[in-house]
Amino acid sequence: MTILAIITVIIIATCIVFWYRRRTRRIMENLNRMLDIAIQGDFTEEHFDESMLSSVENKLANYLAASTTSAKNVQAEKDKIKTLIADISHQTKTPIANILLYTQLLREQSLPEESQPCVDSLESQSRKLQSLIDALVKTSRLESGIISLRPSAGNLASVIQSAISQLVPEAEEKGISIVAESKDADAVFDPKWTEEAIFNLLDNAVKYTPSNGEVRVHVTSYELFSAVHISDTGPGIPEEEQPKVFQRFYRGMEHQNEEGVGIGLYLVRQIAEGQGGYVKVISEKGMGSTFSLYLPRN
Repeated sequence: MTILAIITVIIIATCIVFWYRRRTRRIMENLNRMLDIAIQGDFTEEHFDESMLSSVENKLANYLAASTTSAKNVQAEKDKIKTLIADISHQTKTPIANILLYTQLLREQSLPEESQPCVDSLESQSRKLQSLIDALVKTSRLESGIISLRPSAGNLASVIQSAISQLVPEAEEKGISIVAESKDADAVFDPKWTEEAIFNLLDNAVKYTPSNGEVRVHVTSYELFSAVHISDTGPGIPEEEQPKVFQRFYRGMEHQNEEGVGIGLYLVRQIAEGQGGYVKVISEKGMGSTFSLYLPRN
């Protein structure tokens, strides 16, 4: 009787283990199926029978249904942002262009001498507004995924030279020399947007470098990255502010009266990260700053 009881217990235990393993396998198969459907973006409550699901499966089903709804809402918001950005870009482009045109026409008129500063200010402020709107539109397009970066293998020399050539007139006006020590390096990058990033770094350097200063550009190739270093002889950045300079709209405490709204460096970071790279700054108060844009080589 004792042996029979032991055998019976063993058989029952085996059946329980077999049933439990089969039930666990079924649950895992259902979870896997729901996740596959969710990944495809097609998950709905029609894809499961609640009466056959465990508590975990039911909770996962509710979560996936909510996530799918949330993803659709996010996409709808992105579509709205895309439309809004297109409207802003279109609606502001013509008025600003007209203001600049009328400013040029005013310059051709015989105006009183005291009116000339007003015309100069009108043109200057219009160009600032144009630059601000362009920067905001570019940033918003990158953030919302409207514009995607398309990196490809290439040499950085032509991109760097093109960015430098755009800043030479402004630098010469301030008596600042831009020295390119080396520009030759291979990387994987989007030429258009990388030029935008380098231009912004150069523009920032020229803006904060005092008259008769110097901006130096050189490139270093590492095993995984190629880095574009842009050094200036400006006032430097306090250590406590350095982690903040790449935030959107951030302005240093000592530079609140300078031109700009704090978009340029934020855009540089977005472009770098969008290509699998990064940007950093090394600076010391009163000793200038070096901004480095790292781009992957593979």
